Amino acid sequence: MLSDHLVSDLERVPDHTLYGRITGVLGMMAEIGGIGRALSVGDRVTMIARGDRRVAAEVVGFKGDKALAMPFGTLDGIGLGNRVEATGGTPVLYPHHSWLGRVINAMGEPIDGGPPLISGPIGYALRASPPPAHQRRRVQGKLDLGVKALNTFLTCCMGQRMGIFAGSGVGKSVLLSMIARGTSADVSVVGLVGERGREVQDFLHDDLGPEGLARSVVVVATSDQPPLMRKLAAHTTLTVAEYFRDQNRQVLCMIDSVTRFAMAQREIGLSVGEPPASKGYTPTVFAELPRLLERAGPGTGQQGNITGLFTVLVEGDDMNEPIADAVRGILDGHIVLERAIAERGRYPAVNILRSISRTMPGCNSPDENRIVQQARGLIAAYEDMAEMIRLGAYRRGADARTDEAIHYYPMLDAFLSQSKDDITSLPQGYQALAEILARSPQAA
Repeated sequence: MLSDHLVSDLERVPDHTLYGRITGVLGMMAEIGGIGRALSVGDRVTMIARGDRRVAAEVVGFKGDKALAMPFGTLDGIGLGNRVEATGGTPVLYPHHSWLGRVINAMGEPIDGGPPLISGPIGYALRASPPPAHQRRRVQGKLDLGVKALNTFLTCCMGQRMGIFAGSGVGKSVLLSMIARGTSADVSVVGLVGERGREVQDFLHDDLGPEGLARSVVVVATSDQPPLMRKLAAHTTLTVAEYFRDQNRQVLCMIDSVTRFAMAQREIGLSVGEPPASKGYTPTVFAELPRLLERAGPGTGQQGNITGLFTVLVEGDDMNEPIADAVRGILDGHIVLERAIAERGRYPAVNILRSISRTMPGCNSPDENRIVQQARGLIAAYEDMAEMIRLGAYRRGADARTDEAIHYYPMLDAFLSQSKDDITSLPQGYQALAEILARSPQAA
């Protein structure tokens, strides 16, 4: 076994190394001369800074015959004439099943103070292409998320991709932690992209907890890290998820947030000189989003599935801002968290009427669809008359449908509320909803 690992490690050693020099530094970019024609976009290079400090970087563009590289760290100590090493090859990761329960950075290195990670025998490209569309299996079968509002009104199917749209401070991270603890998926891979450094430990210990972490791999790139690290963290999250998918596991992949991934790509694009388009986002941002999100979904053949839940941080609670609009068009449904609901004290603050799961009707039985549609109709009827009801302008008996909605709404609103420590299974959620709808106004 040891000999197999030694052979595998030897095969990973590059057969040649190219050397260049730093010819210019501007902002977050370093200009490399001498080996520009031997490099391509996406290649890794190592810059040798003052004191022999090695700084990993990635080629992100070209200017004439010079390569433009952006570091994964800081450019402190980098100056004109510093040596640059380029070994070539596509950046890869070597995931292993022992990574469960670990916290890693965007480079696949442990940051939880634990022992070194074991490398798997197979390398996975960090920017792999999605499986061919015609070879993928169809989405089928439900995935229990442990949150009754999602399980019933927005049922998620295995291999589906859903977006969680909300402004800051409305409960996205807490909702993800509830799902990570309560899901029936075999493995959870959580990517914290651009997260506040203070909140990482809170998420791991208070929100996710030991039980959730034990069957999860957490990838972290905090907001203070360079844009390349934040962008890479999202790709690393999908790469780890693809490994477990290929082990025929049901994988739940969660990224918080796609907006910060887009912001990182915007910083990179603007540094290279790409023109800004919509709200300062460069064209490559909208090209990179589907390349990332399409990697989640059903597998091929005997592979498992990657069910994706991606949070979108909407600016100023504007659900139609450029990133939210682009992501909504790529995914198979969206969950909208609304600040007004959170201010009322109901968590998770899911707005059922503005949210949708596109694959849900095909996964549900006719009875389940009927129950959900009936409950949705009652909530919609109440919301239509909510202002008049609060003002006292509506008189009972004026409209039978509204009277029925007034009777059911408090029970449905209570049903949608759930503390972060509770777990409600799919059958329990549908049973509780059916029991509420069975309480007719006449019986009351």
